[in-house]
Amino acid sequence: MINITLKQLRYFEALARHGHFGKAAEACAISQPALSMQIKEMEEVLGASLFERGARQIRLTHFGEVAAERARDILRATEELGDLARASRERLVGRLRIGVIPTVAPYLLPSVVGALTRSYPELDIHVRETVTPNLIDELDEGRLDTAIVALPVSEGTLAETALFSERFVLVRSAREANAPMPSADSLREMRLLLLEEGHCFRDQALSFCNLQSGPPREVLDASSLSTLVQMVSAGMGVTLIPEMAVPVETRSASVAISRFEAPEPTRTIGMVWRRRSPLAGQLTEIADIVRRSAEGLTALRDQPAIS
Repeated sequence: MINITLKQLRYFEALARHGHFGKAAEACAISQPALSMQIKEMEEVLGASLFERGARQIRLTHFGEVAAERARDILRATEELGDLARASRERLVGRLRIGVIPTVAPYLLPSVVGALTRSYPELDIHVRETVTPNLIDELDEGRLDTAIVALPVSEGTLAETALFSERFVLVRSAREANAPMPSADSLREMRLLLLEEGHCFRDQALSFCNLQSGPPREVLDASSLSTLVQMVSAGMGVTLIPEMAVPVETRSASVAISRFEAPEPTRTIGMVWRRRSPLAGQLTEIADIVRRSAEGLTALRDQPAIS
């Protein structure tokens, strides 16, 4: 009988995914020598090499590629067994792994985590912030329980439920506060500041500006909405941001916020999870809490200022 532990399988899967001992060790929260020792012991038990080790990189052997797929299946099944156990209880307890896209996380998470903690005091919430393609992959591989993303995701293996819709607003330098509001088409002639490739919000902004078929005159990229707004404040161009981001991102920037004429650009934010997840019922309840948190933020934002 081959004696391989789940811990070794997790270390092996992490190394196969990252292709780097240092990155895999960091992801597993162990030292690199400890990870290397566990992989070596696993290879000795199996009697075969899992990796080809080079001076600067490692790669899976043919056997390692097959073993990695089996390891992922085993780890996924183990996670689902744990989910079944949690789903059998009256209240959701233990670890909940939530993925969130970067254009939502800073603005919604504080309210959501607080609400979830109050409703489920025994819940151990783990948050992962990254772009949608990564979240979908990690959901499919069982490394996340649910994700908050822009809909639709159009993945047959995932269930999705809408949480809220929000408008996009135009951010211009404060010096342009009284300038006429540009149309979507006229944005093509302006220096447009956008999130870098991989962010779904970039694609949504380009779609509104009718730029899918041809690029604007000039585009500058940034990795976060915060950077985009500061670039606008410095007079480098204009950008679009979701309305939820306005209170946080504009408080220290010299910018003007304008709304587009109807039909305004909008996006729908929703929650997705694996259709086969044993936690589907509980995740529907979680979605209701997230939805109420978003509604609370909207109501607070729309309150008239007190002078």
